[in-house]
Amino acid sequence: MSIKPTKKSDSEKEWLAKRRSKIQRIAPEYHLIVSEGTETEPNYFNRIREIINKNYSDRIQLKVEGQGKNTVSLFNAAKKIAEHDANVFKHVWIVYDTDSFSADQVNAVVGLCKDNSTSETTYHAIWSNQCIELWYLLHFEYLQSDIDRKAYSAKLTKHLNSIKAGPYQKNRDDMYDILLPYMGTAISNAKKLKTNNAGKTPSQAAPGTEVVTLIEKLKKYL
Repeated sequence: MSIKPTKKSDSEKEWLAKRRSKIQRIAPEYHLIVSEGTETEPNYFNRIREIINKNYSDRIQLKVEGQGKNTVSLFNAAKKIAEHDANVFKHVWIVYDTDSFSADQVNAVVGLCKDNSTSETTYHAIWSNQCIELWYLLHFEYLQSDIDRKAYSAKLTKHLNSIKAGPYQKNRDDMYDILLPYMGTAISNAKKLKTNNAGKTPSQAAPGTEVVTLIEKLKKYL
């Protein structure tokens, strides 16, 4: 009794089955954003997280934590979260204000990020001198004078009222959506500040912000 040869269609199915069995799912790139504030910064970055995790879950995943800690203690908290999480974070972003902390504390985070970065995980010091509101304000104007942090709210309220968005409050949860149309201006202004602050430490770079580095990393997903 003769054995019938395998049909071409059947051989193709076998080949495809073997090929598919060898395909491995590539895990998305995980990012951890840990902020000093427990409302202002998390409200802003959680909106970014919602957009990216919903639309690009197979490529990139964000986790946001508001810790209520600052500078070195914030870095230590972020490192602990990263080390105990089931996922391996490709990037850990430490978001903090300079406020009235000592120059040593403010600048130390940069060194800690560099010293603790590995081939698997890169730590980033995302400082704002003086505060995160500088990043918000740069969406509307270029600011190169160091003003008191209390003055930021009044300036932001003026700009927000001009676009009928109401007064600025630190715990607003709609700042990302309100500021999005002006993100290009903010990036341009923040990069101009970076150029002006070249060679300065975070404590010396007033005003200045590294939030633009984080935003530029995520911008293609927004």
